[in-house]
Amino acid sequence: EVQLVESGGGLVQAGGSLTLSCHASGFRFDDYALVWFRQAPGKEREGVSCISERDGRTYYADSVKGRFTIASDSAKNTMSLSMNNLKPEDTAVYYCAASRIYGRTCLEIVAGSWGQGTQVTVSS
Repeated sequence: EVQLVESGGGLVQAGGSLTLSCHASGFRFDDYALVWFRQAPGKEREGVSCISERDGRTYYADSVKGRFTIASDSAKNTMSLSMNNLKPEDTAVYYCAASRIYGRTCLEIVAGSWGQGTQVTVSS
């Protein structure tokens, strides 16, 4: 059974840092796109960052570029998202996802498996 479980969310003040982790089971990372999405109340889901295990490329949304860093450890089947200089607008539920099928960038996954989400709240 494929399963993704996020952890590491919480409440932090603006300017602070958090690191989210996602542990995957039931599949190997080889050839997958590993993605972090987020969704704030009343807003559409947004692709935040991704890494392609196929070629190692990473991609970041403009809103987080320079502040967030994605990483993966295929030996441990974990991926992470280090978030620095957090802003109130980063407040959202963050989800990790993985899929072997994706488009022009690794953010554009098709179907795939998703975690249950972890809340990140940034206070001003």
